[in-house]
Amino acid sequence: MAELESIETAAEHERILREIESTDTACIGPTLRSVYDGEEHGRFMEKLEARIRNHDREIEKMCNFHYQGFVDSITELLKVRGEAQKLKNQVTDTNRKLQSEGKELIIAMEELKQCRLQQRNISATVDKLTLCLPVLEMYSKLREQMKSKRHYPALKTLEHLEHTYLPQVSHYRFCKVMVDNIPKLREEIKEVSMSDLKDFLESIRKHSDKIGEMAMKQAQQQRNLDNIVSQHPRISGGKKSKKEACAGSDLEVKNTSPMSEQDSGILDVEDEEEDEEVPGAQELVDFSPVYRCLHIYTVLGARETFENYYRKQRRKQARLVLQPPSNMHETLDGYRKYFNQIVGFFVVEDHILHTTQGLVNRAYIDELWEMALSKTIAALRTHSSYCSDPSLVLDLKNLIVLFADTLQGYGFPVNQLFDMLLEIQDQYSETLLKKWSGVFRNILDSDNYSPIPVTNEEIYKKIVGQFPFQDAELEKQPFPKKFPFSEFVPKVYNQIKEFIYACLKFSEDLHLSSTEVDDMIRKSTNLLLTRTLSNCLQNVIKRKNVGLTELVQIIINTTHLEKSCKFLEEFITNITNVLPETVHTTKLYGTTTFKDARHAAEEEIYTNLNQKIDQFLQLADYDWMALEPGSRASDYLVDLIGFLRSTFAVFTHLPGKVAQTACMSACKHLSTSLMQLLLEAEVRQLTLGALQQFNLDVEECEQFARSGPVPGFQGDTLQLAFIDLRQLLDLFIQWDWSTYLADYGQPTCKYLRVNPTTALVLLEKMRDTSRKNNVFAQFRKNERDKQKLIDTVAKQLRGLINSHHS
Repeated sequence: MAELESIETAAEHERILREIESTDTACIGPTLRSVYDGEEHGRFMEKLEARIRNHDREIEKMCNFHYQGFVDSITELLKVRGEAQKLKNQVTDTNRKLQSEGKELIIAMEELKQCRLQQRNISATVDKLTLCLPVLEMYSKLREQMKSKRHYPALKTLEHLEHTYLPQVSHYRFCKVMVDNIPKLREEIKEVSMSDLKDFLESIRKHSDKIGEMAMKQAQQQRNLDNIVSQHPRISGGKKSKKEACAGSDLEVKNTSPMSEQDSGILDVEDEEEDEEVPGAQELVDFSPVYRCLHIYTVLGARETFENYYRKQRRKQARLVLQPPSNMHETLDGYRKYFNQIVGFFVVEDHILHTTQGLVNRAYIDELWEMALSKTIAALRTHSSYCSDPSLVLDLKNLIVLFADTLQGYGFPVNQLFDMLLEIQDQYSETLLKKWSGVFRNILDSDNYSPIPVTNEEIYKKIVGQFPFQDAELEKQPFPKKFPFSEFVPKVYNQIKEFIYACLKFSEDLHLSSTEVDDMIRKSTNLLLTRTLSNCLQNVIKRKNVGLTELVQIIINTTHLEKSCKFLEEFITNITNVLPETVHTTKLYGTTTFKDARHAAEEEIYTNLNQKIDQFLQLADYDWMALEPGSRASDYLVDLIGFLRSTFAVFTHLPGKVAQTACMSACKHLSTSLMQLLLEAEVRQLTLGALQQFNLDVEECEQFARSGPVPGFQGDTLQLAFIDLRQLLDLFIQWDWSTYLADYGQPTCKYLRVNPTTALVLLEKMRDTSRKNNVFAQFRKNERDKQKLIDTVAKQLRGLINSHHS
């Protein structure tokens, strides 16, 4: 067991020794600690000593192997030491000789040093004297520049003189005199530069419209260029970049370092041809008086005073520019001049903002723009309200858009102007509606209200191209043939499209979405249909001289126009690319216009027919005391029936219900009028013969009703219009009072439509006739019997009436 432990210990010690030999010195601590943690450290030390002895023997062997090389190296070093000693002796000897020979050179150098010192003193003296000559020359140049009114170079010369030259020679007496004169010269330059600034401000006020005109021409050219390059809506960035490029090139170089000797505010520019490039608006202006004055006041420490003065004067000029002339609304040139002045003012201020570094700031510009925007919008609202010509309103809108785009190109917010244009759009729509009201009136007044005749294929295609109409049966018919509508249908349809185009023109360049444009056009078109066209149609229908033929044609025309509304929907969709099914899309509800007009025309037809019937009835001349009836119906009634037949023959193109209603209405009115004629208070007496003649007339009416003047009536529907008259006449002619009185009140009564009051009135008229009939004495007894019968029937009728009322 002891032997096994000894073997394990020896192996562990061997491992530790290998680690000590192979491990870095800094990391050997843990290894040594493992030795001391064990109990055999004495034995480990023995092992370690044995290992050291082995390494020493190996070192000794290696040294013995290389010993001859070491001896040779020592020999060489000894030889070198001898040579080094010789070299040291040579260097020492050379140094001694050099020191001996350099003494003369040192003496010569001292003499040269003294000469150089004298030379530097002489040069400094010459320099001091030389400084006086430039001072005198600069002062002479300053006086010359002042004399020639070159104030900006004079200020530069004065600055050089004061800050560069005079401080170097300030102890001389003549320099002190110059220093005393400098404040006076500076004040003189200040006064003169302020005078130049006032001249500049006066000149810029007079020429603002020219500057604005050039700026707006530039904007127009840029917009035209954008439209040529791309068909997409123009964005404002292009104009902005152009302005910045303009301000950042020649103008920037010219104006930030103003060396111009001209003091005028506006440079002369010849009129350019239309096809040549319009000069930049800033190129018309020489800003050097502003820069000179600003620089002078800055040097003098009065920059704030100058800024306040400049801003105050420009505010005054802004108020003058923003005051519109009283007659501005009369012509487009009035608006154009007003806009040019405003644009010119803000172009100048924008350039001053970007080139003077603080003479005006963005807050000042924004304040002026807010004031200008409010006053401009107020003026435009007031003056545009006077415009009644849509062309002028459209031109004004285009001018406002150009005005807004020009200023937007200079970084001014113009959203309020576009909002105001939407207000003007409402006024534009009103002026369009007034104009189209006259157009529609002329079309309706000049129409012949007859179907359009077509003699050849070319004319047919032309009309079909103007108005969306398709009829297979009409296409099959040979020429000549007729369209069902009159000329005002295609004319009105095309004018509606022209109105839509006019509305679309206003929406251009307003930066509106397609949906907004579509909504605007649809709303205006609805107003055109429901208000303007509706009023025109109603006026035509209500005219006194309008005839039945015209009314019938109006109904036919409005029917076709109503059908064309879906094509107008498609037309608007094609030009706006917004489908009618889109959410929030306004629908065309102009169909109600044509329905209302058609209903009004129908009512007018009914009224007109009744009036014609009344006119014929006025010709009725009955002999109410006739003993015998005539052989035929009355002439007036025959003529009336002929008129009705010819009239209803024209109604063949009308919708069936309209014709049927017109026919029924006419028959009912005729029946009612005949009843009133029979019961008229002026007819105090009538005979059976007169009643029989009246019966012939009613039979003529019934024959007309049976003939079916208008197709579509079922059975004897039309004859029922005369049922009241028929039963009343049958009762009196047949003298069937027993049946009437016996069956009265029963649903199956033969004389159900005879009112006892009506029968009593008519009976009273016949009784009065019987009382005064004393022609033949031999018939007196029969007359007395008849009178008694009439009295009896009358008494019974009164009883029926009383019982009915009770």
